[in-house]
Order: sequence, then C-alpha cells, then structure tokens
Amino acid sequence: MAIEYKPAICPYCSCGCGIYLVVEDGCIVGQEPWKAHPVSEGKNCPKGKNAYQFLYAEDRLRTPLVRKDGALKETSWEEALDLIAARFKEATPQTFGLLASGKNTNEDAYVLQKFTR
Repeated sequence: MAIEYKPAICPYCSCGCGIYLVVEDGCIVGQEPWKAHPVSEGKNCPKGKNAYQFLYAEDRLRTPLVRKDGALKETSWEEALDLIAARFKEATPQTFGLLASGKNTNEDAYVLQKFTR
C-alpha cells in the first residue's frame, strides 16, 4: 500500500494551479498543494482542493449517451464518435455553434476560436 504523489494541474478552472494527486493502490484518494508550483504556490482554492472527488461521483457519466427515440441510451465510443463526425460534416456556418466555459484554459479557448472561424 505505497502512497504516491503525482504532480498535476487542477482541472477546476482555467488558472492552471499545481496540485499533487495522492494515489494509493492506483486510486486517487486525495490532493495536496504543490508549494513550488509557479502559478498557485500551494495556495489552492476550496473548489480546487476537492476537484478530484468528481472521479468517484455516483452520477458521473461513464459511457457515451446518444439520443434515440427521444431518450438517452448508452452506446459505444465508436458509435458516438461516428455520429459526432457525421454531424460535423452536415454542419453549415448557419447551423454550427460552440459553447465554452471559464474552465477552458487559454490554450483551449484559442483552439476553439480557431476551429469555429
């Protein structure tokens, strides 16, 4: 039962704070501040301190869902990605939209705006 500390970037927002994920027997069991990280210097916000917990949420989606006959049905990744690719091919500038959020990093936001132009 060795405990490991894996460096990571907090996924909660776009700030890019450094964290150490506490890993025990291959499972993330906690988070510690990364005091030497140049962005956060070990000062993570309360949301960031608990951001890893979504991994084990009971209502977390674990498989793709596709709407069929008005209801969401589980499907394979291959089918879901094929459907997405087909829908992108059908899209025109008048029918295409994109949603972004404050959780996007600057790099993600840059790629999103390039993709949509």
